[in-house]
Amino acid sequence: MAEESSDGQEKTEDPSQRKIDKSLEEGRVLKSQEVNIFTSLAAGLALMFAVPGLINQSLTIWGSFFRIDSGADLTQLAFVNISAFLEILVTIAVVLGIPLAIVAILTQRAVSGQFNFAPKALAFKGTKMNPMTGLGRMFGTKSLVELGKAILKASLLVGVAAIILYSQAATILQLPFRSLAHSMASISVIYPKVLGGLLLVLAVIAFIDFLYQRHTHIKSLKMSKQEQKDEHKQTEGSPEVKAKIRRMQMEKSANAARQTAALDDVASATAVITNPTHFAVALKYDVGSPDAPKILAMGRGHMAAQIIERANNAKVTIFQNPLLARALYFSGEIGKEIPERLYQAVAVVLAYIYRVDKGEDIERPEVELPEDLRFNEHGNVMSGDNDA
Repeated sequence: MAEESSDGQEKTEDPSQRKIDKSLEEGRVLKSQEVNIFTSLAAGLALMFAVPGLINQSLTIWGSFFRIDSGADLTQLAFVNISAFLEILVTIAVVLGIPLAIVAILTQRAVSGQFNFAPKALAFKGTKMNPMTGLGRMFGTKSLVELGKAILKASLLVGVAAIILYSQAATILQLPFRSLAHSMASISVIYPKVLGGLLLVLAVIAFIDFLYQRHTHIKSLKMSKQEQKDEHKQTEGSPEVKAKIRRMQMEKSANAARQTAALDDVASATAVITNPTHFAVALKYDVGSPDAPKILAMGRGHMAAQIIERANNAKVTIFQNPLLARALYFSGEIGKEIPERLYQAVAVVLAYIYRVDKGEDIERPEVELPEDLRFNEHGNVMSGDNDA
């Protein structure tokens, strides 16, 4: 039966790549302790036979520890023996320890299929200090399975060792009555047989454990349909948010297209109000018309530069007033009349432009705007009378 998730649904779906990556970050990879034990013991046995001279030399040095000549300086002898002992430890660590460490790393690579270092798995977790959680792990299904495996493994190993030793009983019983050399020769024959039998059993156990651990690991990564939906929402976003983003993108695209199309109308404008360079709004007003001035085109940045360039080419008057340009840009709309609250400010500017175009030399007028229509370049209402 499939495992159930926290929402009560069965975990029947294959894991997503995101869940696999998350499990790797947390250090949850396929592991088999029995495979590691088998490869470590096999490598250790191979090294023992590969470097017999090291073992013989170490045994000779070890035996010398127990020989004390009469008249020897015990203090000096102690230092000599300690140095020799440390030399043995360092030699064993280098010759045996490093290869065994490499074997352990390669074994985990072969089991999990990849090298993985997960610093997140080393982080402190308060839940690990919870005694109730610990008791749950001790008496859980996994612990019972591990206990059964340990009992079965011990029984098999002891049984195989006993069978091999029983088959060599006649030789073993004769060991006390033989010379040391003959006894060591007999042991050198029995010892590999026992180790070989134990390694064969461990190989079978490791293979079975690998299959079991792979099954449980794959099962732990399974997902329910609801988990897949939730993960899809987290990675791709909810349909409502995606629809809103698409709507905003379409509106922005439509505005950009409308601004580009309106550039052709700049040549017929009455005036262009600028920032002087960041914003530009082209206005059209027919003198004597009862209608309010209309916004023919407007833009900011590169679009504003194009409006100004076309206005210069068409000899359209350009009037620089940052606040009015921003007010028209953020509150107006292309093809529509200017907002009613800007009638007075625009009328003052158009009257000034009309008289200047007639050749009059008059002073530039002050343009007053409502406080809530004084915008900065980001479209936020300004505080104070900053006219920059």
